[in-house]
Amino acid sequence: MAQNSSEIRYLTPPSVDNKKKKYCRFKKSGIRYIDYKDPEFLKKFLNEQGKILPRRLTGTSLKFQRQVAQAVKRARHLALLPYVTDMMK
Repeated sequence: MAQNSSEIRYLTPPSVDNKKKKYCRFKKSGIRYIDYKDPEFLKKFLNEQGKILPRRLTGTSLKFQRQVAQAVKRARHLALLPYVTDMMK
């Protein structure tokens, strides 16, 4: 039994999350327009099933996330990207 309640022992030291700060790659590199005719670039924003990745994973700002979504939808409509797939990457 512990005599001092203020004394807390850990089996492993508590880990401190050193996560990298997310940044918008479009703002950083100065991209103003997202081209829907470039499917290789748009694949970076899709997962293996072909779904659009959310902002919290990519770090994209709201303005550019909307543009990415619109570009992906246009590329799907023109059959440059699939709507659904098993293993895209």
